[in-house]
Amino acid sequence: MGYAVSDAPLFDGDDEANTPLTPEERDGLIPSYITLRRELNEAEQVNIDQGDRWAFNPRARHGALTEDFIRALHKRMYGDVWRWAGQFRKSERNIGVEPRKIAPDLRILLDDVKYWTLHNSYPPDEIAVRFHHRLVAIHPFPNGNGRCSRLAADLLAQRLGQPRFTWGSANLVAIAETRRAYVAALQGADRGDIAPLIAFARS
Repeated sequence: MGYAVSDAPLFDGDDEANTPLTPEERDGLIPSYITLRRELNEAEQVNIDQGDRWAFNPRARHGALTEDFIRALHKRMYGDVWRWAGQFRKSERNIGVEPRKIAPDLRILLDDVKYWTLHNSYPPDEIAVRFHHRLVAIHPFPNGNGRCSRLAADLLAQRLGQPRFTWGSANLVAIAETRRAYVAALQGADRGDIAPLIAFARS
């Protein structure tokens, strides 16, 4: 029987907007009422909005980008929905580094960002987008990596004196055409061409 994605049973079929979860990771779902993909998307969006408000609260004094901050950001975005929010994944994926390499690769990335910023290695937008691309490539968490990485890049852009990115001006989970453009831009960055991803981030 076919379903619209939003009405599909929770873990039934493919959802290109989300990384497939292991059975153990699926058991980390907190709200017991969720049985449909739509319900999960809605619950996650409420939590993500809370994380966004926390991240951009002008009264909050967040320190520099660190591993602890990235983990705290992910937990703020997903901690009401998933027990493993803010915890690095322990399972292999078809995208991302091996689990044992997540922490060291993230530290290297954060050191690179500090260097780029200190030495003006790239324009501010490019620094933030390169950070986003590398964080997505590491894929630290079981799920929610794209959204967490975009929010972290928005924060970095703002700290560098730029406005937040618009990321195609659409919900990348719900709007398939926009998501395809985003994925194509990420793949271009994988091949060394960062320009399409910068353009997408400001589109």
